Order: sequence, then C-alpha cells, then structure tokens
Amino acid sequence: MSLSPTLSTTFTNTNLRTPNNICDLSGMCSVCSDKCTGLCEIGLSAIRGFEVAYPYNTNTQQFASEKKYPFDFSHFNINGRVFGAIGAAEDAEQTNVHSADITYEIGYTKKIKLKAPIILPAMVKLNWEDYYSGAAMAGVMVVIGENAINKDLDLKHDSNGKVTHAPILGEMIDRFRRFDKGYGDIVLQVNADDIAVGTAEYALKSFEIKTIEIKFGQAAKGIQHVAPVYSYDEAISLKNKGYLVFPNPMNEGVKEAFDRGEGFHFMQYGRLPMWNEDILEELVKKYRDLGADNILFKMAGYDTEDIRRVIQIASKNKIALITFDGAGGGTGHSPCKMMNEWSHPTIDLEKIVNIIIKDVKKEGGWIPEIAIAGGIAMEDTMFKAIALGAPNIKMVGIGRGAMAAAMSGKNMGELIIEGKTPKTHLVFGDEADTIFKDAKYIKSIYKDESKPISYGAIGLYSYIDRLSFGMKLLMTLNRKFNLKYIDQSDVIPLTKEAREYLTD
Repeated sequence: MSLSPTLSTTFTNTNLRTPNNICDLSGMCSVCSDKCTGLCEIGLSAIRGFEVAYPYNTNTQQFASEKKYPFDFSHFNINGRVFGAIGAAEDAEQTNVHSADITYEIGYTKKIKLKAPIILPAMVKLNWEDYYSGAAMAGVMVVIGENAINKDLDLKHDSNGKVTHAPILGEMIDRFRRFDKGYGDIVLQVNADDIAVGTAEYALKSFEIKTIEIKFGQAAKGIQHVAPVYSYDEAISLKNKGYLVFPNPMNEGVKEAFDRGEGFHFMQYGRLPMWNEDILEELVKKYRDLGADNILFKMAGYDTEDIRRVIQIASKNKIALITFDGAGGGTGHSPCKMMNEWSHPTIDLEKIVNIIIKDVKKEGGWIPEIAIAGGIAMEDTMFKAIALGAPNIKMVGIGRGAMAAAMSGKNMGELIIEGKTPKTHLVFGDEADTIFKDAKYIKSIYKDESKPISYGAIGLYSYIDRLSFGMKLLMTLNRKFNLKYIDQSDVIPLTKEAREYLTD
C-alpha cells in the first residue's frame, strides 16, 4: 500500500474516475479510459499546466500534507506516575494542575517572557488580524510572514528598489501591541526578497518591532515563491519594486510580443537564499545595530549537513531561537508535491537536531532555544513533541491550528451577532459574550480598549488557553511541574520503530 496520496486531492480540487480501483505505484486509476475528460491531477495539468503544481485558492485556504507517514507521534502514548512531585511540594493540599509551570523565556541578552512555550509561525493571510491580537492576549510569540509588504496597496520603493513606505506593517504590529501585556512578542520574518528590498531595515526604523526572523528557504515549500503574472502592467510594477520577473518585461521586444498575444506569461520568482556564514553574520549585525533585540532563524528539514551548518551559525551569532519546521505541516503557498513528499518528518527532525546540538555543546558553543513545528495542533502532540525533543526542544510552533481557531472564532462571532447562532451552541447562552467563555474576562482585562475586540482574537486566546491547561494536566499526570523536567521517559513507545527511536 502506498503512503503517498493518489492523483485525487482537495489541494487542486481533482478526483479519480475509479477511486476504489487505483494503481498504488502511480496514484492513477488502474484503468485509464480513452473517454475520460480528465478529472484527476493529470487531466487538470493537461488544461492548466504548471499552475496545478500549487493548490488552488491559497489566499483563502490552508493546506497540509496528505501523506500517511509510517512513523509519527501516534506511535507513542503519554506516561503517568503516582509517586513524588518534581518541581513542586509533595503535598496534596497545595500541589495540583495549577502548580505546573509552562512559562518560558528566550533571548540572548534581552529576554522575551512567554506564558506558554508556543510560537505561532509566520502568517500573513486569512485572519491575520486576530492571529496577531490573540497571540498578544495569550502571551505567546507570533510571526508576521515573509513578503508581508506586498499586501500593502500603498507600497512604495526608491529608485534602488528599497522599500520606503509600507504602512501595513505598522498596522500588523499594532494588532499585537494593542493587547501586549509584557508577554510574548511580534516578530517580522524576512526572506531573501525582503532582505534585498530592505524590509527589516524599514520596519526597525519605522515601527515598534524588536525581533527579526531570518527564513531559510520556504519551510514547507523548500524553494522560493513562484507565481504567474498575467498582466504586463503588473509585471512592470513587480520589477520596479525590486522583484525578479521572467521574462524581464523591460527587455526590448517583450512588450510587443506580449501585446501580440504570443501566449507566454510572466513569472515572478522569489530569490533563493544564496547565503554563507559571512553574509549571515553581517546581516545579523546590521539588524542588531538598527535596534533588533533578538534575531531568530526559521529552518526546515533540509539536508542534515545544512541543518548542522545553520545551528553552528546560530551558535556563533547568538541567535535567540531556531524554529525547525518538519514535513507534514504547511499553510498554503507550497507546491502540492513538496508538501506531500519533501523534508524530514517532524519526529525525525527532532532527533537530528538533538544529535547536532549535542555536538555543538561539546565544542562549548552557545545553544539557541529550539522550537519544533509540523502537524502539532493539540496538547497531546505538544507534550509528545517536547518530551521527544528533550533535552533541547522546549517550544512548539502551532500555525494551522492557531489560524483555524482565529477563523472559527471570527466566523462564529459574526453568526451570533447576526442572530444565526447554531443550535449546538445555544446550550452555552444566547449572546456572544456568554457563548464565548472567555469573552467577559478578556474584555475586563482590556476594558480601556476603544475598539471592539474581535471574537476571532478571543477564539485564539481560548484555544491557546485550552492547550496550556491540557499541557499542565499532562505534566501533572507525570508529576513534573516545570517544562525543564519533561523528557523521553514521559512517553511510552507502542511500536518497534518507537522503541528504536528511544534507544538509538
């Protein structure tokens, strides 16, 4: 049986003619008819070509791998104990679930305190407004996604292609700062294009941003952004903003050929990172000189030697946090086959990172904090990820789940206000502030807030609060009342592969 999905996927809204009779090797129907109009990925590719390499409607939907990985967190159960209390008093009258401490901090010289060991990875689509606001309410970190400036209709660049005006960044940062109570932080992520056009420099000079994340590649994508451009004017606009467009719309004869309708399309390509130790050291120094308190790295499951090199660079340059993104996650701008077939799975990536960090420790290097992401959505996988990532991984990245909470909260709040409350929710009350359990509490905390507080932000807060409480329950179950005590003894291997993982 194949572990890969067939050539029928919701990514591209395609279907097989005989879904119950397929060829595992190719993912095609076992019998391909000469009367088929092409409902599968092959058929759609015959109509739309390279467009089908990417999911459809990426701006309004999220996506993640459909591959059935042979080894994942489900191969472990969570352990439990009835004797002792590590990190708390052995006293039944005073020690309970609320004694579990999941607060955390990162930072080299200037620390960022977190109410929970969570970072919400880069996002600049869907309900980003509540994604950022809810993170501040919950006291965790959140990242503004790469190329965020391109969402700004008033974006301006100078004659050298450097950004000079992108007020949307200020709006994004303010979505967090309005609810900031001293925990967590909002982070600006930059990729190779952002670096080329000076996004971080502009933001550090113009807004209240203190943390920059440098992104290696595209995480779930593995390569840089590729998008068709169907308008000559748009191609010129992108080129003037400092982006790569092929063919170059400014070259002689290109406009004439396009106007003749010769059938080609322009393509915008994101720059591939072509960095080395010296380039990155200079970049980190530049951002620090401009006022960045902390620099973060975002890395995926690339070749093991690349992972080693990134960790060594982070060690030398005192990087505060590296978020490693394993296969199985993703949000939407990744090619279908890369989301399904590329990179080390999350659980394997944890082991690789720990082995390399062990070597760096032997060399006496600075060890950055590490977060792991990729398919983590609830407290069980959160606990397992931290247990299996011990001793060096004490944070998790939760992207799709967090955005789902922000979207669900916003949509449900709007339905309730419109008088369309689903019957299933009427058992909780008849107005939004009673149906949303934490609404009144949040509004009491931010009673001076002049603008209405979105139920999407409240929804994200409640989701993270549930994860936090669930994490504390599992820690209490194991009689470990601080994150630093969680280790691999807190999970139970269920399969041969899981046992080997713990003994290797």
